[in-house]
Amino acid sequence: MKTYSTAASLRAALNVGKRAGKTVAFVPTMGNLHEGHLRLVRRARQYADIVVVSIFVNPLQFGANEDLSNYPRTLAADKEKLFAEGAQFLFLPQVDEIYPEGMDSHTKVSVPELSEGHCGANRPGHFTGVTTVVAKLFNIVQPDTAVFGEKDFQQLSVIRKMVRDLCMPIDVVGVATARAADGLALSSRNGYLSPEQRQIAPILHRVLQECREAIACGYDSYCKLEQHARTSLIQAGLEADYFNICDGRTLRPVTADTEEVVILAAAKLGTTRLIDNVTLNVNSSTDWGMLAAN
Repeated sequence: MKTYSTAASLRAALNVGKRAGKTVAFVPTMGNLHEGHLRLVRRARQYADIVVVSIFVNPLQFGANEDLSNYPRTLAADKEKLFAEGAQFLFLPQVDEIYPEGMDSHTKVSVPELSEGHCGANRPGHFTGVTTVVAKLFNIVQPDTAVFGEKDFQQLSVIRKMVRDLCMPIDVVGVATARAADGLALSSRNGYLSPEQRQIAPILHRVLQECREAIACGYDSYCKLEQHARTSLIQAGLEADYFNICDGRTLRPVTADTEEVVILAAAKLGTTRLIDNVTLNVNSSTDWGMLAAN
């Protein structure tokens, strides 16, 4: 595995393979890699000849009171894991390589509507930070395929729309969320949890599953389901941020045209913010007149 810290050096190396007709898959990360990230690398290997992974803790997507300075950085361990998984290129830029004139004066890429609710509602500027850095990384790497986890369903949706809207010739692949044995979605931020909090954290996924099962069984009052779920989280010791039942394509309320329902949730446990989601395919036999009205 070769490591590059500048866009010019990475591009020069990749161009050698591209001229030989090799395809490129890209996995952007912020490091502190766990099994979820490694699954993305494995999937990327299935799609292309060359796998590029980036590690960049992007300051533009962190709010003023968020954990940028404390975000876990484990570069030595990350390199070992990527080498073992067969990644050929690691892009490891510094902040001034990505934002040479500073973040305030840098061109921003924003995706309206999809980025405005859910996580976007309580983290102003977050998704603009994400789409700006991802667009820039895409332009640097110029991959055929880019691989992302489905844990952050909204982020994946926003990136897919950005790619479509800006006519980027990139296939964006989503990979199912990697979970611990008790259902907790793997996340770099799980390391912040105390042992007691770690026992509570899986309740978020449990409540999501219960909500999905209720919908699958025909329960048609979405507002009541959301309220019940938020109450369950609070009673378990989690601070509910949002718990929203949505159309999986628009991330807006379910309508008669909805083909996939996604249930999006975020909650705080101490200072740690957890996010998760589950999805449910719906069929034409469902009484959508009743569902859309609730």
